[in-house]
Amino acid sequence: MRTLVTGAAGFVGYHVALRLLAEGERVVGVDNLNAYYDPRLKHARLARLRAHSNFEFAHVDIANRPALEELFDREEWRLVIHLAAQPGVRHSIEHPHACTAANVTGFVHVLEGCRQARVPHLIYASSSSVYGGNAKTPFAVSDRADSPVSLYAATKRANELMAHCYTHLFGVPTTGLRFFTVYGPWGRPDMAPFKFARAIARGERIEVYNYGRMQRDFTYIDDVVEGVFRVANREPDGYRLFNVGNNRPVCLMEFIGALEHAFGRRAAKRFLPLQPGDVVSTHADVEDFCRFTAFRPSTPLTTGVERFVAWYREFYGEEKHEHGAGRRDRILRAS
Repeated sequence: MRTLVTGAAGFVGYHVALRLLAEGERVVGVDNLNAYYDPRLKHARLARLRAHSNFEFAHVDIANRPALEELFDREEWRLVIHLAAQPGVRHSIEHPHACTAANVTGFVHVLEGCRQARVPHLIYASSSSVYGGNAKTPFAVSDRADSPVSLYAATKRANELMAHCYTHLFGVPTTGLRFFTVYGPWGRPDMAPFKFARAIARGERIEVYNYGRMQRDFTYIDDVVEGVFRVANREPDGYRLFNVGNNRPVCLMEFIGALEHAFGRRAAKRFLPLQPGDVVSTHADVEDFCRFTAFRPSTPLTTGVERFVAWYREFYGEEKHEHGAGRRDRILRAS
């Protein structure tokens, strides 16, 4: 029996699939390889997965119902880890149809596939964004999550409610994981850590929203992967939800400072108001998750940032600047 990982060419999906392969699992990875961000990064991740004999890739869009049904019908699945989504708070505001097609329609296709194939356990990615503008911190799973401030957040909360229906109606065991600001090597270019790193590397000015008065529960990718792996190896039991975060919120300016230290240069900054859909602070209550998995995310910020910057420099190489014309030649090296 094999494990199905959707979004396998994405940031978290790639790392989760790599860990499963390292543990001797047979993995089928699904991705549509869309151009939401540079597909070359997705192909570079995928190339590393394809180097493993136990990995098979299926170029499938989860919103394509017949294609996904055919995939689920192929064999018995030990486990489904659903990490495919159309991410991006601001992208969801500007492109609502793309967001709902992937995150709502695609998710019901995954749920239905699990029901029809009698998959023993579905683990899926939710998001800290479901807490919206909640003022109480740390955020606990028991807190209300009915006031999203972006369409992306609404789709992720909808996923949790849809999963609850499938567990209640059809007995599909589901575990939702609310990830908190995941960062690290092979990260997503649309997220703030990557945007800041790219600007600092190029000597460009970074945009700092809410004038830097923000906090995030930055969570290093290895901690997220360990959490997913431990959940995958526990006996499934009905419907569960957990926060997966570092439980140590960091001021945005402190995170930028860690990047500056790792790069060995200061960043020019442009301070701007809060963007629509953003929240000021996130902080995960992870006690239930820690009790369930016997694991607590703990990678220090400085360690995680140094590893991220080391990967960035290795992968992207030196970035050359032509002053006056303002053109930049980027050397993209897949490692």
